Formats: sequence, structure tokens, C-alpha cells
Amino acid sequence: MAPSASTPEEGELLDVGRIIKPHGLTGEVVVDLFTDQTSRLDPGTVLSGPGGEALVVEASRPHQSRYLVFFEGVTDRPGADALRGQVLSAPPAVVPGALWVHELVGSELLATDGRVLGQIEAVEANPASDLMVLAGGGLVPLHFVVSHEPGVSVTVDIPDGLLD
Repeated sequence: MAPSASTPEEGELLDVGRIIKPHGLTGEVVVDLFTDQTSRLDPGTVLSGPGGEALVVEASRPHQSRYLVFFEGVTDRPGADALRGQVLSAPPAVVPGALWVHELVGSELLATDGRVLGQIEAVEANPASDLMVLAGGGLVPLHFVVSHEPGVSVTVDIPDGLLD
């Protein structure tokens, strides 16, 4: 993603995964991770459940397209079953050079010459480059971003004719 000078706001939490179901009898659960930052499940990582309770990762391992996770204090099937369906949250990771979707949506898209190109309504996943979706239906790949002011504006250096 393109460079960003901002950092996430203090106290802000983002959803990073969901506990799907128990796995076995010893407290292990199946977690569907919403992020590509697998370090969210490193031992010692603290995640928040929906009530704000802290869930500390004791151990985790990949399993098919999900992860099997042990949380501290969860040692049996009933304890694991009590976590079923809970969404896991964590503070946004500080990743140098990263753009955050919540900082882009609602921002004004500007060309490098100052022209207003539209308002960003969404960001759509795309294998080559994620796409900013404009209110008028235009699509602009994120790799054209040269700067941004979170929640205000995004400046892009796009080739002529991209939005024609």
C-alpha cells in the first residue's frame, strides 16, 4: 500500500477475527482471522472480546484456512464453547507505509494538480492492487496514491484517461 504518515487513534479497536467453534476437549478454538497479520495470534498477544474482556493467546497454529488457538484460562470444552461466535478485536497495528480503509472511505480524491476527482465510497479488494471506489463509480488503484490526510483527502498520480 501507499505511504502514510498517520498512526491509528489511541483506544481505537478493529475487528481482527472471530471464534468459530471449539476444537477438541482441551479448550482449543477455531479462529477465522480477518487480517493477513498472523502475528495477531502470536503467544502473549492480548485480544478483546465483545464485552471488552481480555483474551490472551497462549498458543496458535494454522489449520486449513483458519487457526487453532488456545487462550489463557480456557482449559476445557465448555470454556471453549462459551467463546463460540465472539468477535476478536485489537488496536490497529502500526505498520509504516500502510493505508487504512477507515482513513480512506469518505475522503476526497484529488489529482496531483489539485483537481477534485470525487469522494471515496469504499475500497474493493483486487489481486493486482486494491481499488478505491468513487461515488460516481470510478475505480482508482491504490498504487497511484502519493499522499493522504486521513479522513480528509487522498492525492493520486493517475495516468491520463483513467477516469474518462
